[in-house]
Amino acid sequence: MRLRNIKGSKEVIAASPYVVQNPEDYKGKWSELFHNNHPLHIEIGMGKGQFIHTLASENPDINYIGIEMYSSVLYRALEKQTAEEKPNLYFLRFDAKYLADIFAEHEVDRIYLNFSDPWPKERHAKRRLTHGNFLKLYRKVLKDGGQIHFKTDNAKLFEWSLEEIPQFGFALSEVTRDLHADGPVGVMTDYERKFYGEGKSINRCVATMVEWTEPEIEDVPSPAE
Repeated sequence: MRLRNIKGSKEVIAASPYVVQNPEDYKGKWSELFHNNHPLHIEIGMGKGQFIHTLASENPDINYIGIEMYSSVLYRALEKQTAEEKPNLYFLRFDAKYLADIFAEHEVDRIYLNFSDPWPKERHAKRRLTHGNFLKLYRKVLKDGGQIHFKTDNAKLFEWSLEEIPQFGFALSEVTRDLHADGPVGVMTDYERKFYGEGKSINRCVATMVEWTEPEIEDVPSPAE
C-alpha cells in the first residue's frame, strides 16, 4: 500500500505532547509516564488510531501505547487524540523490531496486531508480525500469561500464523474465521469497518504466553576436507 505523504506531519509529530520522543528513557518505567501502575497494552501498526483511541476511551484503567512507523498515518491518529484527549494513551513513531530496546522484560500485558501487512511472498516471511522472530521478541516484553490479540482479513496469513504461533510458546484460543458472522463484535479498526461493510470475513485469535524452552539448534558438521 502506498502512503500519501502529508506535508508537515513529521514536524507536528516531533512537537506533539502525545508522542513520546525518547521511548528508550522509559524502558522499565512506563508507569512513570502514565503516573499509575495500570496494565499496559500496546498496538503495533496502529494505523490511523481509531481502534486504540476507542479502547482508551472505554478502558480508563488501562494504559495504551500505539506504535506506528509511518508519519502520515500517525498524523491522523494525532488528530483524533488532539480532538478528544485520552490521558491513558500515548504514541510512538517506532519500528517494532526494536521493542526490547524500549520495554523491559515482562512490562507489557497485551499486544494487539490488527490487519498487519501480510507480506505474501515467502522470501518476506520474516517481516510478518506473527513470524517466530517477532514472537520471541514479544515473549521478552510480555508478562507471564500475557496475550497477543491478532486480527486479519487475509486468510492465508491467518492460517500460516495459526501454525507459527504455537511453535513459540503461545496457546491459541478464541480462534474464528468469521468474527462478525452474527453482527459486529468488539472494537473495530477503520479497515475492519470497511471490510465488514463489504461483507469480508475477519479472522481473529488470542495467543496466550505459556512456559516454553527454545529448542537448541544442532551444529551441522562441516564437510570433511
